[in-house]
Amino acid sequence: MERTLVILKPGCLQRGLIGEVISRFEKRGLKLVAMKMVQLDEEILKVHYAHLLDRTFFPWLRDGMMAAPVILCCWEGYSAVQVVRDMAGATKASKAVPGTIRGDYSLSAQENIVHTSDSLENAEIELKRFFVESDYCEYKSPLDPFKYAPDEY
Repeated sequence: MERTLVILKPGCLQRGLIGEVISRFEKRGLKLVAMKMVQLDEEILKVHYAHLLDRTFFPWLRDGMMAAPVILCCWEGYSAVQVVRDMAGATKASKAVPGTIRGDYSLSAQENIVHTSDSLENAEIELKRFFVESDYCEYKSPLDPFKYAPDEY
């Protein structure tokens, strides 16, 4: 099973969309194994978005991510990284297709409701950035046989 990071951005919180977004991942069959609310600061955002520091929009992104708390989630499931990326839709939300989270709830490139890890390698790095081992809750779901083939879990 893969694990991936999802950050419910300040706009998700401010617009009252947390429950709707989380329920989409649950309904898809992903398992929530860690979650917490935090107020991000400039230091962690410079690390998290290091690849965007020199971009002209970084100050807007930084300020938007500090405008309110975020919800950090670790989702687990078969091909979780790609499943979550597909569910989120295009980063530039105006290009995201209806039915995706960004396609249904946003139009902006920065104010696009969620951050999702873009690869398994980055998911592992990002999860270590925001969670410690004791944050994870391991549990068996009695629904696994109804969500996966025996060789998938």
